[in-house]
Amino acid sequence: MGRNLIAILRGLDPAQAVDVADILIDAGFHMIEVPLNSPEPFKSIELITQKYGDNAIIGAGTVLTAENVQKVKDAGGKLVVSPDANPEVIRATKAAGMLSYPGVMTPTESFAALHAGADGLKLFPSSVLGLGGYKAIKSVLPAGTECYAVGGISPDNMKEWLDAGIAGFGIGSDLFKPGYSLDEIKTRAANIVAAYDKAAA
Repeated sequence: MGRNLIAILRGLDPAQAVDVADILIDAGFHMIEVPLNSPEPFKSIELITQKYGDNAIIGAGTVLTAENVQKVKDAGGKLVVSPDANPEVIRATKAAGMLSYPGVMTPTESFAALHAGADGLKLFPSSVLGLGGYKAIKSVLPAGTECYAVGGISPDNMKEWLDAGIAGFGIGSDLFKPGYSLDEIKTRAANIVAAYDKAAA
């Protein structure tokens, strides 16, 4: 479904949820994550999925409990991203028919997540893990394991990660922070998509 870019909208307010989603979808993002430590995150997810749920993958980040997995599903979400590899959350996500991308940083966490049924892995924080760490972990993962680099990803370093075999990226503060104007988000989104397309070419 297009580019492997997840927009991480930490701090998104429901009042601006659709306006921000409009900009991101128009720019070429097809995956949007609203972290649950944002104001009224389930409301934002519901509003965005009402408009874009049929042609984009909308979901939640910072999902820490099976109870919240159900709330994401009730809001119309299809994607569950976590900062950790909690098997209970992963299994609940898959049982609910949603995509599971738990956060990992070590081979042990990576395999535990995959054994629990994760669709892919969120390498977080990738700035700390680094390319060397990713390459080492990748060498022991099952072939075809989808890994997304999150934390410290910018237009400047996408190519080196893609060249190393990363599947895609989660982009947070380089794209969105509370207080950014819609014009600023639009400019940032355009720059990120252009950088991704150039790096992936």
